[in-house]
Amino acid sequence: MTYDLQHCFLRNSRWQFKEREFTDNCSALRGRRYTAPVPLVLLNKPFRVLSQFSDAKDRATLADFIDVPEVYPAGRLDLDSEGLLLLTDDGRLQARIAEPRQKLPKRYWVQVEGTPEAPALARLERGVHLKDGAARALLAKTIDAPEPLWPRDPPIRERKNIPTHWLELVIDEGRNRQIRRMTAAVGLPTLRLIRHRIGPWSVAGLKPGESRAMPSNEAWAALQA
Repeated sequence: MTYDLQHCFLRNSRWQFKEREFTDNCSALRGRRYTAPVPLVLLNKPFRVLSQFSDAKDRATLADFIDVPEVYPAGRLDLDSEGLLLLTDDGRLQARIAEPRQKLPKRYWVQVEGTPEAPALARLERGVHLKDGAARALLAKTIDAPEPLWPRDPPIRERKNIPTHWLELVIDEGRNRQIRRMTAAVGLPTLRLIRHRIGPWSVAGLKPGESRAMPSNEAWAALQA
């Protein structure tokens, strides 16, 4: 893909495009032609934002945060979940990230209602039965509250006499609301769910709604490292 650089610019460390035109350094490259590598975009998806670019009900979507044209999510993240969402227009890269048979690990911070005991964590790692089949975590452990962690707006609803705790769960598939259904199956309803890592990519350094991009050749190199 070739872009005329004189209409391209960077703003707030986000990639900006006009009519499919691109640059990462307009002042140095103005007037030249440049073939841009296909990007992989890392987005910290906020709470109550759809993992799509349009919505008939006028809810918040990716279009409110992503300016890179023609990229699409590699996998999904529920409306009421937060954290890392990857987007690309590289079909092979999208499949490598999202297809279940690729077994790319996904790491979540999960705030649950109740006190996680060892038997419940063991059940999560051994496997629980859901309506669409068995599901298991590669790792299920208790952790301290993640730091630093942005506040959620609105905050979770906590019941006065019921404690909450944080878990880290790792899975290598991504069925609809899978984490929430798994924790519910062991008596630990999920109150807040944040995906903080997919394979080699992390949400670290991104506030809700912020994104950063990298060329797909760098993304492939990260997968193979």
